[in-house]
Amino acid sequence: MAVLCTGSVAIDHIMVYRGRFKDVILPDRLHVLNVAFHVPELRRTFGGCAANIAFNLKLLGEQPIVLATVGADDFGAYGAWLDQHGIQRHHIVGLAGESSPGAYITTDLDDNQIIGFHPGAMDRAHEAPIARVSEPYELGFVSPNGKRAMQEHARALKAAKKRALIDPGQGLPLFERDELIELIDGATLLFTNDYEWSLVLEKTGLAESDIVARVGAAIVTLGENGSRILERGTRATQVAPMRARSVVDPTGCGDAYRAAFAVGLARGRSLATCARMGSVMGALLVEKHGTQSLALAQGEFEAHYERAFGERLR
Repeated sequence: MAVLCTGSVAIDHIMVYRGRFKDVILPDRLHVLNVAFHVPELRRTFGGCAANIAFNLKLLGEQPIVLATVGADDFGAYGAWLDQHGIQRHHIVGLAGESSPGAYITTDLDDNQIIGFHPGAMDRAHEAPIARVSEPYELGFVSPNGKRAMQEHARALKAAKKRALIDPGQGLPLFERDELIELIDGATLLFTNDYEWSLVLEKTGLAESDIVARVGAAIVTLGENGSRILERGTRATQVAPMRARSVVDPTGCGDAYRAAFAVGLARGRSLATCARMGSVMGALLVEKHGTQSLALAQGEFEAHYERAFGERLR
């Protein structure tokens, strides 16, 4: 099944701080914050939420459709990378006079991240509307993107009766209360991590039950503690994680989780099974450097799932 991935296609500059932010950021001095982190390694990798999700969907046998905007003159190497991995880019639109988006990410040993993001062409992502996609698909991600694009993509998916997977992520600060409520209202799924979930509640002023009443389900990822599924009229379901053998780089793990979750959804799995699938993909990626660095042999994903959860992935 084809899955539409809207959002950023970006070049990541990833730095890992070999310490913990909490040890150098003093809560009572945040108003005069002036901190430098020594990061001896810098890696330049291909990323962006839409492309990361698409890469992992492809690994799991699905056919992603990426809808995004990039710079017309600085995307050649990234485009060749996507071609090499069989990810079609007919709807990745190069814009003259713009640079491709870039993320500058510093991660500490507790998997906390401080991110600076230059949007470049992404701020004009609304110039590549969903209407340009003629290929059939049933699921569509709205992941961090230009604000107008996120709003218009969400409206278009809902109007077309597609299953809309809303993943606002780093885009949350862009939205005012009523805009955020409109974005998530009527979504099939709302994805956040635990910090983003708190931010959604704070910005909307709504209770958890009120948010859940507006969506099919809310999926809250909790890092090494697994994830939580909130559905209307039922108690929250806590889903245990697959433990990573080592934590090398957490960047992009949320995108890997979302991709595997969508694969389970497309194949009719329960939400709990989808969450476990997401956990497997996230745990495998955290053991690697980079957001598009995972490789899977045939049957490997299913074998990891069975070892982690004691059941076959049917």
